[in-house]
Amino acid sequence: MKKSRYIIFLCAVCMMLTGCDTLRSFMSRDLEEEDFIIGQLYVDERVDEIPVIAKPLQKPNGKDRNALGLTSSEGDNNELYEAVNSWLGVPYKYGGTDREGIDCSAFVGEIYRQVYGISLNRTANDMLRNVTLISKAQLKEGDIVFFTNSKGKVSHVGIYLKDGLFAHASTSNGVSVSRLDNAYWEKHFYKGGHVKK
Repeated sequence: MKKSRYIIFLCAVCMMLTGCDTLRSFMSRDLEEEDFIIGQLYVDERVDEIPVIAKPLQKPNGKDRNALGLTSSEGDNNELYEAVNSWLGVPYKYGGTDREGIDCSAFVGEIYRQVYGISLNRTANDMLRNVTLISKAQLKEGDIVFFTNSKGKVSHVGIYLKDGLFAHASTSNGVSVSRLDNAYWEKHFYKGGHVKK
């Protein structure tokens, strides 16, 4: 253990004194590969599905409909439905944060900032610290829904709407609305979360 620390120390001194480009290149590549490997544990998987809603609606169909065309109920947060509608169809982009392309956690974070004035952690896994975990039966409009990937890591998030529907940035469809009882989402559902205020 002491020997390996000594070697690392010598390498660092060499880099500072000589500007050893080869060593610097090796060390940065090694760190990048480690970050890449860790990142793959939490990356969104491609899920081929036909979403319930994939494109923004210009006008709701009828007075009793919200901005997504869903039946309005007393107490619905219309600002939430309007915000989601305005993002529908934006393509998925890993690490993306704008309307050119956005990933799942950035989408959830943007909706929370816009609708509720709340800043959330950036990644799906880190958002677990922003919530009190709840079961699927306890979900209410605006709660966050968390999903695991095939490695069992929390890797995807969305926003629960109503009637078993949630909005998210999907790898296959971009920002869209899907059903929790879809075979993939039902199998990989982890927990819901009430955001701590």
